[in-house]
Amino acid sequence: MTVHSVIYPGSFDPLTNGHLSLINRALRMFDHVTVAITHNPKKTPLFSVEERVELIREAVKNDPRVEIDAFEGLLVDYARRRKEHLILRGLRAVSDFEYEFQMANMNRTLDADIETVFVMTGEDYYYISSQIVREVAALGGDVSSLVPPNVLRKLKERFAR
Repeated sequence: MTVHSVIYPGSFDPLTNGHLSLINRALRMFDHVTVAITHNPKKTPLFSVEERVELIREAVKNDPRVEIDAFEGLLVDYARRRKEHLILRGLRAVSDFEYEFQMANMNRTLDADIETVFVMTGEDYYYISSQIVREVAALGGDVSSLVPPNVLRKLKERFAR
């Protein structure tokens, strides 16, 4: 089976330069990347799904090879509905591996046709997480090197004092 597209799931709350780097690297490997924003009812997001869709769309400059979508429920169900078989996940550090390994195996248990591709995050971004960006931005710290300019503007608006 030749795969030309991949699903890159995540909360992207907010989108970071690490996420953007992974999207751009995926575009060198695949013809099409679906950035799939997960809705987790257990979490209170900083940005709505609609805001995250728009922020990602603007950050990827409306690249026609990138589709931004959102879903609730199991990733394997979402992939099945889309007739996709490949999931992209970024690994920042060894600590990510255990969780991602468990999730990849669970997804494959739920649907044997689902495969997960792991890509190491670039060395410039291995320490970045959306949670850290949110916390630093909320406290007035400079996150300008960690997020795209449009996300930085939105963070400044959200945390205006």
